[in-house]
Amino acid sequence: MTISNSFGISASALSAQRLRMDVISSNIANAETTRASVVNGEAVPYRRKMVVLTPNETSFSDHLQSQMGNQSAKGIGTGVRVKSIQEDSTELKPVYNPTHPDANAEGYVLMPNVDIAKEMVDMISASRSYEANLTALNASKSMLMKALEIGK
Repeated sequence: MTISNSFGISASALSAQRLRMDVISSNIANAETTRASVVNGEAVPYRRKMVVLTPNETSFSDHLQSQMGNQSAKGIGTGVRVKSIQEDSTELKPVYNPTHPDANAEGYVLMPNVDIAKEMVDMISASRSYEANLTALNASKSMLMKALEIGK
């Protein structure tokens, strides 16, 4: 693994965590949105979205080196990528409010399946992951700078 690999790994993680924060912010902003879209003349509430991360596939040369028995090539990380942004399939919350414009005949309004406490925990997790990857990036940069100073 070269020093540039560590930059790439950290950069991919920083991008993924930034997108995760954006999606969490969108969830919090739409926690009370009862009319995210209209389907067949009926209001459809906002559904919570989640970011699915997956490891980057290793390159062909990494697979080749691994199959040829080069032990140093095994286990090399190549970062993460966003596989998809999926809607949470948990049930929407029915709330009794007959005066709401989106209430059904029984007086219930379907509210988004966004739990603010869960979103805040996810936001803290994404923020800490971002900070950890930034620290790793700065450590790699510092090591590279020290290596360049040795050559002076």
